[in-house]
Amino acid sequence: MSTETAPALDAEQVLEFRLGEETYCVSIDYVTEIVDMGELTPIPNSPPHVEGVIDLRGNTTSIVDPKVGLGTDGDIGDRIVIFDSDIFEDERSIGWAVDSVEEVSDLDAESVDDSPIEGEHIKGLIKRESGFVVWIDPRAMDEALADEGSATDVTPDR
Repeated sequence: MSTETAPALDAEQVLEFRLGEETYCVSIDYVTEIVDMGELTPIPNSPPHVEGVIDLRGNTTSIVDPKVGLGTDGDIGDRIVIFDSDIFEDERSIGWAVDSVEEVSDLDAESVDDSPIEGEHIKGLIKRESGFVVWIDPRAMDEALADEGSATDVTPDR
């Protein structure tokens, strides 16, 4: 007699951060570093979600406000989550301005629910005692923003 079990979620760690009152997360595999907001240079006529660029050790890095893509309000955060440029199709250097970085946590299959809304940028909801954490795919969110005619590519060729 055999029993069927749900496929196991591969061991996954996520970086949890706050945008306003809500907690979100991304796979830690996508993150290269976390830095404080430095000197931000606004780019004229850039899409609404692109706050500007910073010089990060000689690399021009576009700073995106994920609140715009998620439809939430609030001022731009003062911490930046820098993503591995290899995850983006054109290998741009992108960082998200977040309000605070909370922790790196382990996921298990039982704690992840499917997203209740359509949209590939939401991978799921993680159940916590204090509420839910929204799991975001930064690649899919970048593509969704680009599809809206708002490409984040303000980084000059080097």
